Amino acid sequence: MPWWAWPLSALYGGLIRLRRALYRADTFSSERLPVPVIVIGNISVGGTGKTPLTIAVAEALQHYGLRPGVVSRGYGGTQREPMLLGAAPDPAQVGDEPCLIRASGVEVAIGRDRPAAARLLLEAGCDVVIADDGLQHYRLARDIEICVIDGQRRFGNGRLLPAGPLREPMARLASTDFRVCNGGRPEAGEVPMTLAGGQARALLDGHAQALAEFAGQRVRAIAAIGNPGRFFDSLRSYGLDVVEQAFPDHHAYTAVELDFHDSLPLLMTEKDAVKCAPFAQPHWWAVPVRAELPASFLAALIQRVGALKR
Repeated sequence: MPWWAWPLSALYGGLIRLRRALYRADTFSSERLPVPVIVIGNISVGGTGKTPLTIAVAEALQHYGLRPGVVSRGYGGTQREPMLLGAAPDPAQVGDEPCLIRASGVEVAIGRDRPAAARLLLEAGCDVVIADDGLQHYRLARDIEICVIDGQRRFGNGRLLPAGPLREPMARLASTDFRVCNGGRPEAGEVPMTLAGGQARALLDGHAQALAEFAGQRVRAIAAIGNPGRFFDSLRSYGLDVVEQAFPDHHAYTAVELDFHDSLPLLMTEKDAVKCAPFAQPHWWAVPVRAELPASFLAALIQRVGALKR
């Protein structure tokens, strides 16, 4: 760890504490909506599984008879003003994760001004707002906080940026309502979550094939997600011989850089697939996953939301 990271980490921690104090003192104002707001986020950098959890929570609320909507910054897209997504949004404009969430059938609004984007959801008839990756965005007041934890990497060395991977101190966990552990071994008080898959879907025609049918084959795999190693390891668990290539998170792919001059099957996450679909090839496959969560957690969350609506 370079010596200069330690004083910068201390400075960063001081700024975090000051910012939270200013919000608690109402020096910085938070906007409260007339509907329940659920924030899903993490305190560490990198992918922890927030998007699959967001989709699972939204689907559970829909099953209960509610009409949830998701607000997102739209990271990676060019859109700056608040915008309600249509049925077929452009990931280059609105970002890859909002497109993936919208494809699940949930209303999505994006914008750097999250309260303004959330108001678009209310105008569309949503009666619950889910803020994706919103734990540190205090301008939108929240009723329920869910922190997602990477069960394999946990919190690294426990240090704040840039000396470690933390966006906020670990003490922040105590103020959240639920802590969801994605993979690994959950600690006391954490809700276990697993990402289940096992199928690949052809980008061109949508037909499905079991990952086990690729066992023993050499395949190429790409990933532009926060933790690409998790994706590559999951493919190897099905017996695939993986030639891996990681790209920066939210990378905007081009057809040229994915031309590997061979016919090996090319496997990618759903988040990658929404960006690669316009120039997909017959041997390209998306590997969807879904978050599996205890029924007791979803029941407790729905009960909490129901109490807020009364």
